[in-house]
Amino acid sequence: MSATDTYRAARDQLLALRDAPSRAAAEFTWPDVGEEFNWAVDWFDRIADDRTALVIVEEDGSSLERTYAELSRESDVLAAWLADQGVTRGDPVLLMLGNQVEMWVSMLALMKLGAVILPTTTAIGSADLADRVTRGGVRVVVANARDTASFAEIPGDWIRVSVGPTEGWRDLRDAGAREWAPLPHPRTRASDPLLRYFTSGTTSRPKLVEHSQVSYPVGHLSTMYWIGVRPGDVHLNISSPGWGKHAWSSFFAPWIAEATIFVYNYARFDADALLAELRSRDVSTFCGPPTVWRMLIHAELGEKPAGLRELLSAGEPLNPEVISRVEEAWGLTIRDGYGQTETTAQIGNTPASPLTPGSMGLPLPGYPVVLLDTVTGDLVEGAGEGELCLDLSTDVLPLMTSYWGDPERTAEATREGYYRTGDVASRDAEGVLTYVGRTDDVFKASDYKVSPFELESALISHPAISEAAVVPAPDPLRLAVPKAYIALAPGHEESAELAKDILLHARRHLAPYLRVRRVEFFPLPKTISGKIRRVELRARENDPETDLSGEYRDTDFPEIRAER
Repeated sequence: MSATDTYRAARDQLLALRDAPSRAAAEFTWPDVGEEFNWAVDWFDRIADDRTALVIVEEDGSSLERTYAELSRESDVLAAWLADQGVTRGDPVLLMLGNQVEMWVSMLALMKLGAVILPTTTAIGSADLADRVTRGGVRVVVANARDTASFAEIPGDWIRVSVGPTEGWRDLRDAGAREWAPLPHPRTRASDPLLRYFTSGTTSRPKLVEHSQVSYPVGHLSTMYWIGVRPGDVHLNISSPGWGKHAWSSFFAPWIAEATIFVYNYARFDADALLAELRSRDVSTFCGPPTVWRMLIHAELGEKPAGLRELLSAGEPLNPEVISRVEEAWGLTIRDGYGQTETTAQIGNTPASPLTPGSMGLPLPGYPVVLLDTVTGDLVEGAGEGELCLDLSTDVLPLMTSYWGDPERTAEATREGYYRTGDVASRDAEGVLTYVGRTDDVFKASDYKVSPFELESALISHPAISEAAVVPAPDPLRLAVPKAYIALAPGHEESAELAKDILLHARRHLAPYLRVRRVEFFPLPKTISGKIRRVELRARENDPETDLSGEYRDTDFPEIRAER
């Protein structure tokens, strides 16, 4: 069988088993596509026909569409033009584009050249950008003309390509003047590098994750299975280019399924406008980050969009309160899933699986998920709690090849035959996994282990709270107590009365040993990908110079003291 046929057979197996998750987990194995593989040529070009592959709608209502065949040809033309500019196989290329057609065409074109792609968000700051160019060994930059000024102070003899004319940069749109001609196969080895992603850096300096020609392109078969996307579907994923999740749901998974990727661009989130697009564009499968789901439930959801079949969330755990609110309105359950930049989707609530509210679900086909005790390092058998790990004694094809340029960190993450995610989960008797927190975020208070996620889930069920982050606050009696940093929902203002109400709300919804004892209304620090940096809040709590005058404690209120 050819690489294409082998790949298709594995894809079709998962599509056929979409209603039989236990069989899929037992029977599926990662396909061996051979020593040479190039997803853009061996898969995308082979399925390229007149079906719609990409639809981009702008805030003003204008739209753009491309078929599979059009994207195949446009990427051939761009690849040939980039080769003329000096881009060669193995060159690290920093790709900093938004949700625009050039982003998808560039991804395919660079794959066809055998280049190594470093997707980068357009929201990045100058210091982080300089770090990426330097640490990534970048030889080529592709960016919009309006963003080229961000590179002015970054030294280096690298090829500069802009979308639109810019002095000193080569205009990518000039490629359109070339005649189309099919490209030869680049003969990329399956083990050759394809992608290098910088992580979001929630707890430390961003890591540089390298993926091969198969680990994401083949590994995202698991993501397709979790999403439940089928041939002919219209899939909407809200994500910014530059992050692994964009590759998951706005590139690989939908096109593996031969579906349409739908993109809605907006400058400022508008729940009503997004809901209108879900209805008018007949979206079948919709994946949004927890932040978007939390904003949607504060809007008028109305009737379920007629075409919607699957609702998903990933990136951070989704609180059960949000899931129940959407289920009440639409009769559909938001299915959570889990994975990392270092992998594809590892764990998920699949379309046909019984769903435990608040859980991540079961290991996805092909993933040897185990739990290791966080103290002893021993394997946790059956129900229990431990660090989520992957057993490397089996084939874990979707796992990164390394943290590029950091062999020590790679060795630490894969020591003793396991890949260690750094996340803690609990497992019930049926094998269902529930997220507990980062190994760095879980803390003890009065000798009880506290998962911030559990407390945050209780807090955001309060109507005034949009987001919450719980960290340990030093306490002379209990060593540490849970403190919640609060971001308020629209229409609410901070006050002592509201702080008291939130503290009482937490007491009613949490066990006594988990009580939130302090709150502070505070702008939550986030990574540029939108994840909360609890590490900054923990540092703030431990800094003796921190001004805590805006903090409210349960001991401040007689009503709460009376309940103690």
